[in-house]
Amino acid sequence: MHNLLACFTAQFSQKLIFGKQFTDISRFEMLKYGYNISVADDKKDQKGRFRVFKIGENVVCGSKGVCTVENITTLTMPGVDREREYYILKPKYMSGSTVYVPVDSPKESMRRVMEREEAQELLKAIPKLPMLEIENEKFAEQTYRECMKTGKCEEWARLLKTVWERREKRIQSGRKVTAVDDKYFHIAEDSLYGELAVALDINRGTVGEYIENEMKQRMDV
Repeated sequence: MHNLLACFTAQFSQKLIFGKQFTDISRFEMLKYGYNISVADDKKDQKGRFRVFKIGENVVCGSKGVCTVENITTLTMPGVDREREYYILKPKYMSGSTVYVPVDSPKESMRRVMEREEAQELLKAIPKLPMLEIENEKFAEQTYRECMKTGKCEEWARLLKTVWERREKRIQSGRKVTAVDDKYFHIAEDSLYGELAVALDINRGTVGEYIENEMKQRMDV
């Protein structure tokens, strides 16, 4: 893991990383890591209501991570509006868990899993992504929490880079890694690696090795 994250923070030249200059970070940020859908992508139900996602589609749902839309239906639970439709989600990495999300929920509650091309663009951009700014140690956890709440892969990558560098500095100075840093490192790692595994169609346990190999190949270009 240390070798992998070292690749993220090493000061490679642009030619070594990308084979060509990559100076327009805004282009990368425009990719669909957040909720971004056109009217043409929407599907209406029989009552004319818009459904953003469809059955069988992979989505990211907050702390539940990557989920598959198993069904779209109304619920018969007590106290629940029986006219209101819900996405029935099955988390990929939380066996036995089911998530119910109203179809008319705020758009920030769910988003599509990034495409393979987007995942590859993310890997290319990681070495150039800026780290999080933590001016006061007291607000480190708040910064990490807000970063995770964005639901964006590039923000999770920034968090990983930030914590890794902080950990290295503390270890070199003979200090222990903070519990907050350790906690959010694992949270960000689980979230990012889980989505990359689905986007790249590989086992989640091999994501770290995959990224490390990608970084090494770019160094050899």
